[in-house]
Amino acid sequence: MFYYLLKYVVLGPLLKLLFRPRIEGLEHVPDSGAAIIAGNHLSFSDHFLMPAILGRRITFLAKAEYFTGPGLKGRLTAAFFRSAGQIPVDRSGKEAGQAAIREGLGVLAKDELLGIYPEGTRSHDGRLYKGKVGVAVMALKSRAPVIPCAMIGTFEAQPPGKKIPTLHPVAIRFGEPLEFSRYLGMEDEKAVLRAITDEIMYAILRLSEQEYVDQYAGVAKAEQAEAKARKAEKADKSRRFRRTPQD
Repeated sequence: MFYYLLKYVVLGPLLKLLFRPRIEGLEHVPDSGAAIIAGNHLSFSDHFLMPAILGRRITFLAKAEYFTGPGLKGRLTAAFFRSAGQIPVDRSGKEAGQAAIREGLGVLAKDELLGIYPEGTRSHDGRLYKGKVGVAVMALKSRAPVIPCAMIGTFEAQPPGKKIPTLHPVAIRFGEPLEFSRYLGMEDEKAVLRAITDEIMYAILRLSEQEYVDQYAGVAKAEQAEAKARKAEKADKSRRFRRTPQD
């Protein structure tokens, strides 16, 4: 009930009014039955803009950190995400990927829409990163079509770290459904899963027109943070050992 209150009364009308998103290819989203909407992930706003323009309810797999914050604020945040149709997924540990797949297949088994970001995390620089193969496993096991989706302009409206979005033109593009029946029964073949995932990511890339990076976003973020830390350490050492001019 709260999902539809947010969609039609609270957040939905507000988001549409502020961003006036341009929608393309909405006819590719089926009116009924299970389907996976796989998109790029540029902004925190993505979680709410897409549901606001879809005629059907969509459930996203969201990081567990949104549901485990401390204090009253944490409890309110968790309640909000659950009411908005988000399912918490623990992204740490060896079993994290399997847990996400189980949750996703549960949504699809009910003939609902599942929203997933194959990159696994928000892009920190606006580029499109390598997809993880969980989306391929779910597509094969559920036999659900995959609809590629591109969010455009949300990175500029609300980049990572920015709490309040700014007004910026936004577009949401849906591509033609992808089906992978030719690979049925091959969900344990790593090469097959990689090929399916790459096909999905290429479809997203064509819609979004982003620059593509053949590296996992999490790895790229870690490398960038490490490089930044080394640079800061080097600058600190330089300041400490800089010789002062002699009179």
